[in-house]
Amino acid sequence: MALESSLSREEAWNLLRSYNKDPFHIQHALTLEGVMAWYAQEMGNSDERDFWAIVGLLHDIDFEMYPEEHCLKARSLLEAGGANEALIRAVCSHGWGLTGAAEKPEHPMEKVLFAADELTGLIWAAAIIRPSKSVMDMELKSVKKKFKTPSFAAGCNRDVVQKGADDLGWDLDDLITKTILAMRSCEAGVNDFMAAYSPE
Repeated sequence: MALESSLSREEAWNLLRSYNKDPFHIQHALTLEGVMAWYAQEMGNSDERDFWAIVGLLHDIDFEMYPEEHCLKARSLLEAGGANEALIRAVCSHGWGLTGAAEKPEHPMEKVLFAADELTGLIWAAAIIRPSKSVMDMELKSVKKKFKTPSFAAGCNRDVVQKGADDLGWDLDDLITKTILAMRSCEAGVNDFMAAYSPE
């Protein structure tokens, strides 16, 4: 049976905005929404595309207001917002081994979220220092070079990215290449939205 969200995209967006205003967090949420939708298609789960996307959109719902309870406070926020258990555990699972979250990534979608979340931050950091400020001309070798430089995007946990790739049974190059493609698929839409975004 395909995974389905109890929340529509509009309901998920409104729930996210109840706890997140910062443009950086909104942009990251929208990016993960697009990335997860791309991965659903890529991995043959097109019937679950909307679910994967909403998980991406809501994955950091508690981070802006409750950073010390990240992936822990999320459960109560999502429950109050009407999210079903499948959505809640998927969101919380990306904190496995990092925040005390009890949910271990088991479904392929959860493993993708765990692997791609940190990586998108590093890829974006590499993109914005390029002349194009875009992932559209980003190449694997550029990201690999940055990945191997601990001082670059130091907040990106390389161990999490590698563990995520291992759990998926992919090598690191595959994960990076796919995530670049996933980010390309949604970059224009995210940029257009953020150009008009107001925290209020």
